[in-house]
Amino acid sequence: MLFNSFAFFVFLPIVFFLHWKVFNKKKQFQNLFLLAASYFFYGLWDWRFLFLIVASTLVDFYIGQHIYKSNSLNQRKKLLWFSIIFNIGILFFFKYYNFFIDSWVSLFHIFGIELKNTWTLKVILPVGISFYTFQTLSYSLDVYHKKITPTTNFISFATFVSFFPQLVAGPIEKASNLLPQITQKRTFNYTKCTEGLKLILWGLFKKVVIADAIAPIVDDIFQNYANYSSSTLLLGIILFSFQIYGDFSGYSDMAIGTAKLFGIELISNFKFPYLSRNISEFWQRWHISLSNWFKEYVYFPLGGSQYGLTKSIRNISIVFLISGFWHGANWTFIVWGSIHALLYIPIFYTKNNRKYSNTIVAQTTLLPSAKETINIITTFSLVSLSWVFFRAQSITEAFGYLKQVFTNFSFEIYQHPSGYRMIDYYLILILFIIYEFRIRKNERAPFNFSPKALRFILYTLIIFCLVLFFDDQTDRSFIYFQF
Repeated sequence: MLFNSFAFFVFLPIVFFLHWKVFNKKKQFQNLFLLAASYFFYGLWDWRFLFLIVASTLVDFYIGQHIYKSNSLNQRKKLLWFSIIFNIGILFFFKYYNFFIDSWVSLFHIFGIELKNTWTLKVILPVGISFYTFQTLSYSLDVYHKKITPTTNFISFATFVSFFPQLVAGPIEKASNLLPQITQKRTFNYTKCTEGLKLILWGLFKKVVIADAIAPIVDDIFQNYANYSSSTLLLGIILFSFQIYGDFSGYSDMAIGTAKLFGIELISNFKFPYLSRNISEFWQRWHISLSNWFKEYVYFPLGGSQYGLTKSIRNISIVFLISGFWHGANWTFIVWGSIHALLYIPIFYTKNNRKYSNTIVAQTTLLPSAKETINIITTFSLVSLSWVFFRAQSITEAFGYLKQVFTNFSFEIYQHPSGYRMIDYYLILILFIIYEFRIRKNERAPFNFSPKALRFILYTLIIFCLVLFFDDQTDRSFIYFQF
């Protein structure tokens, strides 16, 4: 079930009503109902994969219990490794098995040895597997390191793992934030609900009017890049940058907003990343929950930046390579991660990686300074060029696209084969950029301004655009569902 579907907007009000009107007497009733609703939500994709979620939930629930009770360090380590191997194992099998088999066959082909892909399986990638395996694994790690006390309530833990707003594409929640909210009884809060509805509306606008509307244009340019000049290919890069941002941040806004309807606060996942002034700030603002996960559970255990420059650079490189590989079973993602490592390391070396940690662009002024503007444009350009590898189907295609950008110098006015009025898309995108800059100080309050009449006009315009661009017949799944 997609957030941008009619089915979801039938499902959500029913779940909301039953949660607050029928199952609101006890927290156990609330959680049991949310668990059932979450399993139904996920099962509509493929009910068979519910067994994977249940298995992962059972394993880490009981692993957490036994790690906490054990006084033997050796026993605790064995239990933790069981959790790691189990979670990474199912992730490896469903997401990477065919990738490694195909890579192995290709490697032998280079040396003139032909192998048949007899071991390749037709494995379907379960939606959200990269997210919920990381979430349950972090629970076991936190219990092992005694950062949290494991819950003894299986229903609460199962709800934490499968909470439907963030189940299939995050944010990746830590148990220390989400689990306490689930284990306590929730009461209806009108303010939270209105905040949630506003975030859902804004997220839906990003998804439908920004991401989905320009997706056909991006598809045409990338699929036919050999036929276009550099100006059109640069347009395709820029549009894909906003497509993936509108798609993923739109999902995150809707997830956070939906959770608010049930009295639960999820962590922020995006904070206007395209207003970043260097690559380090970009990764503090893009897919924040994943960045924090890798920092806490990979970078710090490797030693972080405590053991000299060489090992720090090694650790940074490992994190970015794993992050790239996490996104998909394709060499393009590994190259994408490597590019960001190469962009990040000089900033780390010059000790500018924390320069913008606690500031936002034009924090006390109406417009950014000339230096800030140059830094934003430079960072956006580097990030956008790296997106070519993220979007391309192969490394060959990515390099072919970039070669056309830097060799086929000419200017043309792009026209989509279907005859879209491109000026409409450009105008909407420009207004969107201006509005995002205006609300840059608070990503959770997209409509926090006066007077009410102006807000009403904006709501009306957004709803009009949603009706105009919404297409329930076209499959416009969220991009990150494939990860």
